[in-house]
Order: sequence, then structure tokens, then C-alpha cells
Amino acid sequence: QVQLVESGGGLVQPGGSLRLSCAASGTFRAIYAMGWYRQAPGKQRELVAAITNGGSTNYADSVKGRFTISRDNAKNTVILQMNSLKPEDTAVYYCNADIRRFGQSVDDYWGQGTQVTVSS
Repeated sequence: QVQLVESGGGLVQPGGSLRLSCAASGTFRAIYAMGWYRQAPGKQRELVAAITNGGSTNYADSVKGRFTISRDNAKNTVILQMNSLKPEDTAVYYCNADIRRFGQSVDDYWGQGTQVTVSS
């Protein structure tokens, strides 16, 4: 069994910062890409940022320059540092990881989601 456990969401004022963390636990051989998605009410889930196991990153245009994704491969953890937050960043944020448990199959895993609310 593999679990992705997120932490760090909450309520913050516009212009503030939050740090989301996601740790993978369980039995597996390797973690490949990890990332963060978000879903606002009435909208589709969208990619916020992703990072490969080699450290290459990809960001949504709406968060470039404000958010930074990083990972600690030794701790199987991915971090999303969110600065200069805007009300439009309000959403449930989901951690995602491509994980190979056994053999050659790589499967997609999701965290339970953490609420981020940006409001004055």
C-alpha cells in the first residue's frame, strides 16, 4: 500500500505565503515525477507544478515566479512553497506521484487534498 500524506494548507491573506508538504509512505521501488494539482469550486483539476526525480521542474503560467516546487528524494517528500498568494489561488491542492511498486508498472497516486484559502 502506498500513501501520499499532505500537510500545510490553511487560510492566508493576499500577499502571504504557505508551504505545502507531501510525503510518500509504504512499500515501493521508485518514485518518478511528483507534483501538485489544484481544483477550485466549479473548475477542473489543473497542474500547478511538477518535478522529476532528476530535479527538472514545470509550472503553470499562473504561478510562475511565485511558487517553487522542490523534493527530497531521501525522504520521499515534495514541497510547494507558495508566495505572493492571490485569492484566485484558493483551491484544494492535491499531491501526485508516479510510483513503481513492483516490477515495471508505474502507477499514479494521489493525496487526500489540502484546502488553501486566500482571503482578507
